[in-house]
Amino acid sequence: MSNILIIKHGSLGDIAQASGAIQDIFENHKNDQIYLLTTKPYFDLFKKNPFVQEVILDKRLPRYNLIYLYFLMRELKKHNFLKVFDLQNSSRTNFYKNILFPKADKIVWSSSVTTLPLDINKKEFDKYSVLERFDYQLKESGLNTSNTLKPDFNWASTDISEIKNFYKLDKYILLFPFCSPHLMIKKWPHYNKLIEKISNKYGDEYKIITAPGPTEINDAKNINATTILDNNKSLNISQLTALIKKSSFVIANDTGPAHITAHTGTRGLTLFGKHTTAYKVSIERESFKAIEVSDLKNLSAEKVFERLTNLL
Repeated sequence: MSNILIIKHGSLGDIAQASGAIQDIFENHKNDQIYLLTTKPYFDLFKKNPFVQEVILDKRLPRYNLIYLYFLMRELKKHNFLKVFDLQNSSRTNFYKNILFPKADKIVWSSSVTTLPLDINKKEFDKYSVLERFDYQLKESGLNTSNTLKPDFNWASTDISEIKNFYKLDKYILLFPFCSPHLMIKKWPHYNKLIEKISNKYGDEYKIITAPGPTEINDAKNINATTILDNNKSLNISQLTALIKKSSFVIANDTGPAHITAHTGTRGLTLFGKHTTAYKVSIERESFKAIEVSDLKNLSAEKVFERLTNLL
């Protein structure tokens, strides 16, 4: 038995996307011990992943913090990893490679850099979709891939019976009208108009709810929907995943919850402005679709409502 390391720091949407690649790594190394290096927000979550045996915490302190870097590298080196799959593919993880395996090729350190096609530069390669890049990386590293292009995030779900009972949730439409403050370009501004249209057509058939993150609870007060919390705190990732799975429909900006919806097989719709494309982030699935426009401010509630009624 050998030790295999996977690196995946985040973000939430990226974690959902990487689920298929992690499963394929496991299935190609069933006789080996799979370790995963991640950050604090996802440390406990990955302990639930059935394809990972051990989780290692990376606090991602500044690289000039030589004491922290020394102890992290010592922790990694003691496991004598036979192979590393870098699914983060960041400058930071490439820095780790240069310390741990400075001369390693794609057989020892699998990354988008070590597996880059000879006839294409990284800038061009990064134009491919996220899942296509993962698939190419793993195949070039000698793996058979059957799950990478169709990630399944259902492993992250947990029991939320108490929450559903408390809020009397049966059939509900779940909205995610939020985004990071520095990414306001992703935010569609017409959710309340959409809620009005849903209520006028469906009445009490569907409860309209939202599940804000820790920094979004105050913003949720401006949305005419029931705010779902757990003892006045935001749901954790596993609770959020379960809430999404059990919903009748999800409408979301291009954020982590949208990717969870896509990769749990839940019906829904995500709204894209000019910041990127649905293809680039591999978000459209059989049950989950996207509306893409050049300016989200000009995307009408009528158009979103029409797509919702056609898909619901």
